[in-house]
Amino acid sequence: MPIYRADSLRRISLALLMVLTLAHACPPQAWAFFFGGVSIKDEKEMGRRFDIMIRASLPMVEDPEITQYVNYMLQRLTRRMPPQPFDFKAAVIRHSALNAFAVPGGYVFLFTGMIMNVEREEDLAGVLAHELAHVTQRHVASRLERAQYLTVGSLLLAVAGVAVGGPGGGALAMGALGGSQSAMLNYSRLDETEADQIGLQFLTAAGYPPSGMVGGFKVMRQKSWMSGASIPAYLSTHPALGDRINGLQARIESMPLQIRSRKQNNTRFQRVKTLLWARYGDSQVALQRFAGRDALSCMGRGIVLARLNRVSEASRSFDQALAAAPEDTLILREAGAFHYRKGDMIKAESLLDKAMRKDRSDYMASFFYARMLDETGRQNQAASYYRQVLRHVPEEPDVHEAFARSLGFQNKTAEAYIHLTYSAIYSNNKKQAERYFKKAQSLAERAPNRAAFQKLETIYKERKEVWEES
Repeated sequence: MPIYRADSLRRISLALLMVLTLAHACPPQAWAFFFGGVSIKDEKEMGRRFDIMIRASLPMVEDPEITQYVNYMLQRLTRRMPPQPFDFKAAVIRHSALNAFAVPGGYVFLFTGMIMNVEREEDLAGVLAHELAHVTQRHVASRLERAQYLTVGSLLLAVAGVAVGGPGGGALAMGALGGSQSAMLNYSRLDETEADQIGLQFLTAAGYPPSGMVGGFKVMRQKSWMSGASIPAYLSTHPALGDRINGLQARIESMPLQIRSRKQNNTRFQRVKTLLWARYGDSQVALQRFAGRDALSCMGRGIVLARLNRVSEASRSFDQALAAAPEDTLILREAGAFHYRKGDMIKAESLLDKAMRKDRSDYMASFFYARMLDETGRQNQAASYYRQVLRHVPEEPDVHEAFARSLGFQNKTAEAYIHLTYSAIYSNNKKQAERYFKKAQSLAERAPNRAAFQKLETIYKERKEVWEES
């Protein structure tokens, strides 16, 4: 499977260009950090706005099986850190590159390609620990302080270039800045060495095997050789990898045996990896991966066969998965979603209901259950499930759109247009958002949920500021 895909790289390039809109969106006081240093407050605001743009521009993964797992790792790593001024947040971007990056303010992003290609949880935790160290050591902030002559717009574009890396990011950053300015904002050799060392401390303090600090790096180096690519995106902003691997291995060898010999349970990691390969991996490669008879392989094979529209074969694979693990909530949910899409609402309802009763935190099962209720004319019942899902993923456009359709069937037009507006906002569709917002506004005076419109109005105005400056 290629490391880069052209359409995804174009989206990343557009995302970098959109970061320029943050220049005017930054409040006037943000200029103060050019003269007094980049404050923690500045970092938090920059990170918050960068997070908005990333989510508006790139496809995010919102499956609770995946997001809860990544946040579990993040919490495990940060729990043993010294006190920090940031509330760390992790998110997953749907992109095949072996990449991860951190931005000021404690925001860390993993690409699905990274999760799919490392071998063990500790390898992924090592990548996370390295990125967390860049944040805690304020590497981006310290380099921004040296670049006092940059404008806010080019400053944020440079941060985006460092963060996203790769052919798209690097080229845009170099085009917007002079070579020396762009280089100033790339991580230095000292930054990388410190992030490796501090990251290793974070990793071992969290109880992980220290070998995870080099496992991910080795996989990335191997993949770049196998693919014939010049270098994966992650390595383009993380230089001198060979020397750093050697340095880390020497440090690991000096650790006590009881630390070096730690074992990590990778069961949960394998479930997440199966899900990502089944949904986003090359179909033929994925089918080879899922040739086994165990429950997860059968489920993965079913998801891939459904993608290929081989419905009968997919149905048999899901039946095999359920026979092997009839109480597994992930398999129940995926089989239920498959039968919903296939149109078998009776089977979908049974499976999704069981999945929800066994795992009330799985809002994706609740989402498909709500859609099943809609399909069977039970919109009144569906509403509570849509609201439950939106409490977990308030910025998911597909949920807002499905809920709006459901409300429309109930003639709740004002509330339907509120959710259509949210869907357009979070899809970054400016024209559609404006049209739906005006309609919601015209209906709001007569609607019993005036407070809901006022909340929408606040979010719409904030996003509109960014759109108008682009």
